[in-house]
Amino acid sequence: MNDIAAFIATVHPYDSLPQDELARAAAAFKRRDYPAGGVIYRRGDRLAGLYLIESGRVRVSDAAGDSVSELMARNSFGERGLLRDGVAVTTATAIEDSTVLMLPRAELMRLIGSHRAVARFFDRSGLPGSRESDLALLKVGDLIGRRAPLTCTPETPAIEAARAMRDARVSSIGVLDGERLVGLVTIRDISNRIVAEGRDVNVPVAQVMTPDPITLSPAELGYDVLNIMLERRIGHLPVVEKGRFVGMVSQTDLTRVQAISASALIRDIAQSGDVAEMAAATARIPALLVQLVNGHHRHETITRMITDIADAVTRRLLVMAEARLGPPPGPWLWAACGSQGRQEQTGLSDQDNCLILGDDCDPEDLWFADLARFVCDGLNACGYVYCPGEMMAVTPRWRQPRRVWRGYFRDWIAHPSPEAQMLASVMFDLRAIGGDAALLEGLQAETLGMAAKNSIFVAHMISNAMKHRPPLGLIGGFATARTGEHRNQIDMKLSGVVPVADLARIYALQGQLAPVNTRARLVEAQAAGIISGSGARDLIAAYDLIQTTRLENQAAQIRAGERPGNHLSPAALPDFQRSHLRDAFVVVRGMQSALGHGKGMLG
Repeated sequence: MNDIAAFIATVHPYDSLPQDELARAAAAFKRRDYPAGGVIYRRGDRLAGLYLIESGRVRVSDAAGDSVSELMARNSFGERGLLRDGVAVTTATAIEDSTVLMLPRAELMRLIGSHRAVARFFDRSGLPGSRESDLALLKVGDLIGRRAPLTCTPETPAIEAARAMRDARVSSIGVLDGERLVGLVTIRDISNRIVAEGRDVNVPVAQVMTPDPITLSPAELGYDVLNIMLERRIGHLPVVEKGRFVGMVSQTDLTRVQAISASALIRDIAQSGDVAEMAAATARIPALLVQLVNGHHRHETITRMITDIADAVTRRLLVMAEARLGPPPGPWLWAACGSQGRQEQTGLSDQDNCLILGDDCDPEDLWFADLARFVCDGLNACGYVYCPGEMMAVTPRWRQPRRVWRGYFRDWIAHPSPEAQMLASVMFDLRAIGGDAALLEGLQAETLGMAAKNSIFVAHMISNAMKHRPPLGLIGGFATARTGEHRNQIDMKLSGVVPVADLARIYALQGQLAPVNTRARLVEAQAAGIISGSGARDLIAAYDLIQTTRLENQAAQIRAGERPGNHLSPAALPDFQRSHLRDAFVVVRGMQSALGHGKGMLG
């Protein structure tokens, strides 16, 4: 028992337990040895408890027998089935002679109920909670950001303090005696206490400052800022952490946060007179992303808000183009595909779009070419860079009458070459943005019906979907890049989001489901019986965690002054978050395997 206690004390979350609880848990664990090739449990078995590898290696495989994870010492397994209905959803086999500890379910549930760290570790939903998110719930540390506060000494002449505030474009300055905050001076103090009273502008700030001002810590909430400012009728609050002055919150900060909202950006875009004004509005998207993540909005809410801004930019550009070009020569529809089509844009998005024209329209008409060029150039100027694959309306191939589009889909379905599979995957996510939406509605339903009836096309689509695999490996449970700029990192888009989007697209195809949003497709697929209830719940929870982690990483990059990207270092995550993310990838890999084997994946 002493050996077990010493071992689990090095494993999260048991390392957070008090000594008496650690000893009780160690006594509850049962040690079992398995030879190489020995089966620990099979899929469908009733699980006795949670398993933790003390030494050796264990392979976890799915219903088709494919390996979804290879685990080593200090990794636990079996919790997904154990905490759901007690039945194993995978098979676990020792790869080499292994010693495995088993914690009975009753003891695990007691620990989950008694200790927050344990409950948090085994909460596989991975979401921060669905609380209302607004200014009042943002932390003070999020309001002040990373900027260093302006400071001076008590002996500093008031005129020098005023100049410092002017040059820094701030309205307050902290007065420090050594590292201790002893006072606060604002532009209003200098105006009221020096200029209005005719005093010498060279008096030390100590004579006009507010001594020992009220302070807040970075961990307190915007709610506290609002209350104190309203109650005390003050406009500035210093932020102090462990006795050190780290920032200042002003009424201007609160106004700025309230102004950075999706609604405010869309309003500014709709009222913009040129592309430069729109670009100034979209430049605030990174700040909006940070604010939404800090406010614990759900990932589908964040990506929907950010996509709504892209839609507003596109519609405004279309209106400006029509005003410049005059009446169109016939009906047309501007449609978005890719992440904009699925309403899943983040802080890093290129443009994917096309034009569907009325059947009587001439695709060579310069009006349509000029429309496409104006809008695509405008989107690029607003930060939605040109698609590297040129899947844009400015490309003649993607600016065609409806009958030509119908022919494209028919040919892709009848002759599913690798290019056809790729193009079909993108075009199945089309969504109307501006123009005549009727040009797309019938076309989409017709294409879904045609594709769903062609088993060879579906099989090829499934095969194509298997090309993006979750980054599961041996070391730490992840397969990271070994060289290059993103060494020891994983791509949360290509290896995390795209595999789920591919699965959801296949389910939508099989069930002829109308939604194009990935999460909505998964929910509809569950309701339609395309995937089982338990499988759908696991996959939706996995997708929620992957997207949430991706957005949190982008927000952290923005806060650090970096451009948001999709690469993340698993080693930088806390143990529990890294474990949850690995489990999410295991779920995705298992669903890929089930789809591939169940639907005759082509090799």
